[in-house]
Amino acid sequence: MPRGYFPAATACLLVLALAPAPVAGAQQPDVQAIIEKSVEANQADSKASACFDYKELDTVGNGSRTYQVTTIEGTPYERLIAVDDKPLPKDRQEQELRKQEQVTAQRKADSPQQKRARIAKWEKEQQRDNEMITQLTKAFHFTAAGQHNVSGFEVWLLKATPRPGYSPPNRNARVLTGMQGELWIDQATCQWVKVTAHVIHPVSIEGFLARVEPGTQFELDKSPVDGGTWQATHFSMRAHAKVLGFVKHSSSEDTTYYDYHLTSKNCGTK
Repeated sequence: MPRGYFPAATACLLVLALAPAPVAGAQQPDVQAIIEKSVEANQADSKASACFDYKELDTVGNGSRTYQVTTIEGTPYERLIAVDDKPLPKDRQEQELRKQEQVTAQRKADSPQQKRARIAKWEKEQQRDNEMITQLTKAFHFTAAGQHNVSGFEVWLLKATPRPGYSPPNRNARVLTGMQGELWIDQATCQWVKVTAHVIHPVSIEGFLARVEPGTQFELDKSPVDGGTWQATHFSMRAHAKVLGFVKHSSSEDTTYYDYHLTSKNCGTK
């Protein structure tokens, strides 16, 4: 599924699991400054994400689907281009292209009010994620845990643990109280290189209807792309939950993002 379109619970769990970034040149990093700069950097990246077309490989179970994600009239659109790493047959390719052409025509025909509503819905999801990011500075205690080289980047490793006394402002933020994780932060750019997080004790995400259980874990990788921002290159999740307190539900997903192309030079990039 494309970035910006994670299900609500997944989006909350993911973005909350993700946190900080670095202060270049410091021998002993100022952890609080790293976190603050991380929030700024990731909010800018989120704002710029709609400025890119890219490919997305979704792996579920033993199969996979690959999509070309294209921004059409202000919001992303997915076009299926391969199944199980095999390009679609010619007739199916033409069918998918026709579907995209129809969506393009529909969006171009939108009234100004319809277009604003569609974009506002997408932006609301982005804003929700950004609001969760700002909660990181309140929900977690961060400690520096050394310097490393990850994927060719010199990084600081920060460990995040629940902050005692944290009071979540809303239902979605409750998940933060049950998580801990590690963040590898590029020392030169205040950007995430790698983030891992896992649930350490059950947390209600829908009142008494569902709980996220231990065993739920996430991993996110980011890299610099065209235009000066960093975007997600890989996301994996394994989720365990209980519905109505006793029905167990497990799921997993693995998504790779690649072949980013900036579609506008004046589109909110840094």
